[in-house]
Amino acid sequence: MEEEKKIPQVMLTGDRPTGRLHIGHYVGSLRRRVELQNEGKFDEMYIMIADTQALTDNAGNIQKVENNVIEVALDYLSAGIDPSKVTIFVQSRIPELFEFTCYFMDLVTLSRLERNPTVKSELAMRGFDESIPVGFLTYPISQAADILMFGTTIVPVGEDQAPMIEQATEIAHKFNSTYKPVFLEPKIMLPENESARRLPGTDGKAKMSKSLGNCIYLSDDEATVNKKVMSMFTDPTHLRPEDPGHTKDNPVFIYLEAFATDDHFARFYPEFKNLDELKAAYEHGGIGDVKVKKFLCAVLNDVLDPIRSKRHELEKDIASVYRILEEGTKRAQEKAHYIALRARRAMGVDYFENHKLIEKQQKAYNKAHEQEKAYAEYLAKQKK
Repeated sequence: MEEEKKIPQVMLTGDRPTGRLHIGHYVGSLRRRVELQNEGKFDEMYIMIADTQALTDNAGNIQKVENNVIEVALDYLSAGIDPSKVTIFVQSRIPELFEFTCYFMDLVTLSRLERNPTVKSELAMRGFDESIPVGFLTYPISQAADILMFGTTIVPVGEDQAPMIEQATEIAHKFNSTYKPVFLEPKIMLPENESARRLPGTDGKAKMSKSLGNCIYLSDDEATVNKKVMSMFTDPTHLRPEDPGHTKDNPVFIYLEAFATDDHFARFYPEFKNLDELKAAYEHGGIGDVKVKKFLCAVLNDVLDPIRSKRHELEKDIASVYRILEEGTKRAQEKAHYIALRARRAMGVDYFENHKLIEKQQKAYNKAHEQEKAYAEYLAKQKK
């Protein structure tokens, strides 16, 4: 019995270049990407700098996107992404992504797009009202093309992106049932640490966001990190150290859940063995917010120090970083081109490459001409 062909395991994820990456990106996805690349369980790994998607709400500010392509690339590399193991590419340089975004638009209804929870929350946050750019409303379709055109099986992202993966899965299923099976239906990979799935902003708002200005960036220096942490929102009922405090929904403790290890306690806060002990003491009363924040400063700077150091080295040779992007984009172009050929064939729009179609149509026309000729000869004989 012939052995069943193994489906290649392909990971794809990415970020919009609208600013430097922050610690929410790091714990939500970037840290896991580095772990996955080092585990070697995937046959192919792709990370996309989604510059086209960034333009959907920055069309009048192209310089913002242009400048941040290199910033995001620097963040990837400084956080540990290895370009020899992971293909880093620029979205706008892959023409097949735009071609299939158009094809996929025919498979999705407007009402389905408007129901997408991620789109709804993003629209509300940006306050578009009635002036919604069409590109922004349809970006889940573009994102589906990004995922499907590389044979992606796993997408490691934050919890807020789950509706986008669901949309991509629906489009893959619709295409395969409408035409022929081509696209795999991707699955989401959420952060294992539940606190890391949606890191709140330093202002206590539900989401850390570049546009809200409530971020701690991977490239922030130690003094900046300290300043941001010390001004963080905590428990409004915890006015004095002796007051019992709340750790649930407290951003400082959510950050500690995402970053602090037992080793951090041993080095920076030896009064406690682990986070559970600190939380119990804070909830009982007797610990001030300042002391907990200082501990968080130490933890974050310990995590960010090697990232910042590597970034400083990379910044000395920006041309080499662009070469990494160019080489990765060429590899991505090859993969997207291959899958596009299969998808066009399934749709019947591979007019120039489909030699069997040309031969079939030629035979049909030849047969029709022969029949016309035979009929003409028959009519001529009848007249005689």
